[in-house]
Amino acid sequence: MPLSSKSLAIVYHSPYGHTAKVASFIAQGAEQAGIHVHCMNIEHVDWDILDQADAIVFGCPTYMGSLTAALKLFMEQSSKRWLARTWQGKIAAGFTNGGGLSGDKLAVLQQINLFAMQHGMLWTGLPMMPTGRSAQDLNRMSSFLGLMTQSDNAPVEITPPQGDLDTAIWFGEYIGLLLAKLK
Repeated sequence: MPLSSKSLAIVYHSPYGHTAKVASFIAQGAEQAGIHVHCMNIEHVDWDILDQADAIVFGCPTYMGSLTAALKLFMEQSSKRWLARTWQGKIAAGFTNGGGLSGDKLAVLQQINLFAMQHGMLWTGLPMMPTGRSAQDLNRMSSFLGLMTQSDNAPVEITPPQGDLDTAIWFGEYIGLLLAKLK
């Protein structure tokens, strides 16, 4: 597929590497759709890239039923962009990873969604029907607001499971194809 002039930024917090791994699989899917992708940990934010991107995907682990303090700090640091409406009209999406099957991941996606709405962004969820509940199935947690993955408190080399990673690729490709459709 020819490369699009569209770009996607994926900004995430990943203290143990699991969320970064999911971000890389989202990026892989978007790149398959011909989208130029920038991945960045919030500890090394390039605000110019975020401002210029056509879409931004936000992600973090689910900690105690909430997003991480580091992602919240990033959100607060974006206040000048909120006031200037810099990100208004950009596509936005979210993802989260946690140790538990639920762990209240929905609360994290809702917080990210509200943040994007405050910026006037256009939210896209995960419009994929679940294919089952095993670790090999796509969208096994039946999430539609955004991507949910699980790591079982295991090393990043063996988790999240393949079904979650395949769902991340699908999610990235979906966002990429959506971006490619926009004029």
